[in-house]
Amino acid sequence: MDGSQIRQLHELARLYGVQPSFHNVEHKRQWATPEVVLAVLRALGAPIAGAADVVPALRQRRLAMCEQTLEPVIVAWGGRLSPIMLRLPEELAECKIAYSLALESGELRSGSLDLSRLPIVAAEEVEGARFVSRTLALSERLPWGYHRLTIGIHEANHQSLIIAAPETVYSPRSRRSRSQWGIFAPLYALHSARSWGGGDFTDGEALVAWTAQSGGSMVGTLPFLAAFLDFPSDPSPYTPASRLFWNEFFIDVTRLPELAACQRAQAIAGSDEFRQELQELNAARLIEYRRQMALKRRVLAELARHVFSHEGNRHQQLLRFATAHEDVNEYARFRAVLERRRVSWPEWPARERVGDLRDGDYDSDIQRYHVYAQFVADEQIAALAGRADSDKVRLYLDLPLGVHPEGYDVWRHQDLFARDVSVGAPPDAFFPTGQDWSFPPWRPEAMRRQGYAYLIDCLRHQLRYAKMLRIDHVMGLHRFYWIPRGGAAQDGVYIQYPSEEIYAIMSLESRRHKAVLVGENLGIVPGYVNRAMHRHGMAGISVVLHDLVVDPEGALRRLARTPRTVACLGTHDMYPFAAFWRDDDIADRLRLGIVAAEEAEREREQRRKQRQSLVAYLRERGLIGPEGSEPEVLRAVLVLLGQSGAQTVLINLEDLWLERVPQNIPGTTDQHPNWRQKARLPLEDLTRQREIVEMLAAIDDLRRHRAPAR
Repeated sequence: MDGSQIRQLHELARLYGVQPSFHNVEHKRQWATPEVVLAVLRALGAPIAGAADVVPALRQRRLAMCEQTLEPVIVAWGGRLSPIMLRLPEELAECKIAYSLALESGELRSGSLDLSRLPIVAAEEVEGARFVSRTLALSERLPWGYHRLTIGIHEANHQSLIIAAPETVYSPRSRRSRSQWGIFAPLYALHSARSWGGGDFTDGEALVAWTAQSGGSMVGTLPFLAAFLDFPSDPSPYTPASRLFWNEFFIDVTRLPELAACQRAQAIAGSDEFRQELQELNAARLIEYRRQMALKRRVLAELARHVFSHEGNRHQQLLRFATAHEDVNEYARFRAVLERRRVSWPEWPARERVGDLRDGDYDSDIQRYHVYAQFVADEQIAALAGRADSDKVRLYLDLPLGVHPEGYDVWRHQDLFARDVSVGAPPDAFFPTGQDWSFPPWRPEAMRRQGYAYLIDCLRHQLRYAKMLRIDHVMGLHRFYWIPRGGAAQDGVYIQYPSEEIYAIMSLESRRHKAVLVGENLGIVPGYVNRAMHRHGMAGISVVLHDLVVDPEGALRRLARTPRTVACLGTHDMYPFAAFWRDDDIADRLRLGIVAAEEAEREREQRRKQRQSLVAYLRERGLIGPEGSEPEVLRAVLVLLGQSGAQTVLINLEDLWLERVPQNIPGTTDQHPNWRQKARLPLEDLTRQREIVEMLAAIDDLRRHRAPAR
């Protein structure tokens, strides 16, 4: 393509929200190739196959934008409507119009006016047609909610969703909420004497109770959304089969009331074969998802048959659940078809592939199992949330960035997801070749046309129970890095998203559910993202381990300046403190080929100097003795964290016993057993470990009587 064609291609990209260039990790402008831009434009729905289509596609896009009389979504911050832009063909620009405003409450407001009295803000000619833009100012003060504006112009109705939202997300006002602390642990990693191979919702309740007893006010964990644990097999909590349903892996079968009445289920669970396998799973160092789920499902399937076949109280409860969650039957049908066909949904017959599932396409017994599994999972999560509420502990859940490309959500909302691209990140210091996360992104315009129904459903699914919610990769509210299918991770471009509309939804849902929102703003995040988070009152995350090693005083000063922060030593994507302290992360990066031997040696030398600097800082302040042992340093670092100005301090449970194996190494699959590490100690022992109990007591005392760190 010559220079003129490139300019036209970039203009077309701009009109679709594609940024053909960005500043890389070296702060140099990096341009995407024309082939990458063309591929991304096709994924966005542009009618473009090659360079020859750029000019006609550009004309069509300009005309389509002018013909859109009303924006599909309008934000009314604080319930105040700004002047609404109306784009009209010149011949209609002075006619009379009627409008109606249907409020979420059911109230209807209406009126009419003469367009000729509205101010003209723009006039242009596109493809031989003249268009005039006027602004409509409605004096309506709207209650918070989702409202529908309809404007009738010359026998045509034009609609827009109006999101009337508070400008900031929910923020608790109590003094305790400004100096709280809590515990983080993956739910699957917890185990106890009564566990079936790994952690479950009952273990979650025990962790909540222990946290409350220790003085903590928050329990954080990884997502427990629906997952593929058989076919396809992917236990990652960040590629869920759906963001709208729960993972039955965490159900505690032993507390289900129908177990006492179902002799077949009792016989299975009481058999020697079952007990032997359960003993092996409990003894295993790693979670064996497929085996454990298969074992649990044998009992759950019998309980499902029992409840469906016995008309009684539990049967009525199940029916009420299915009625209240009308999409659960469709989800169950999807899972049942998948189990029958044993191929991913893009390979199903055409009718099933496009969402038309009928009786006979699946085993009804399996379909009922999935309905029942969601029923009891939801029941036990409600109990977990209820226990947290009664103990005044905030349940801190996690909304993943993406979903599995072969999952229910992508099948159900095929027009919403761009399946010819995947989301990732450009090269940085840790991943020199970039990252491809292998799941499809949302199409921004499809989100708006849908009125953000899917996003709202995802938020409400979590906020029914979460009092804090982590928004994974918060930069995705502003832009996503798209990688064309088959391309390398470094060959991607950023796509802009309607961030203010998304923040409006976040603010509204957060206030309605009285839940704190926390944006994961780690890594290379543009300044405008952090400014937007601050403007809308969303908390950020601060991982202080690296900052403390590099610049302890600076790290603590930054925490004091940004109190609306969840501060922690590390995250689930990082090595625990002990592993970092012993350079295990550097050794693994060398082993995995992420860095060369020379670079690894430079990193080790830099880390050695950083450790010496931190130890000297801690000794000067009397926080460690002359020996400066690893447990001493950890305790001192946690003391600094407890004294910090962060609103919330989150303690990774694994750090307290100096765990060295990470839960996840980003960028790996089979090279590391990601998401499978059990806690080294069972819950019963954790709660009695003197060192752990004393450390949590010290953290609690520091947070209750917090003074700024020196």
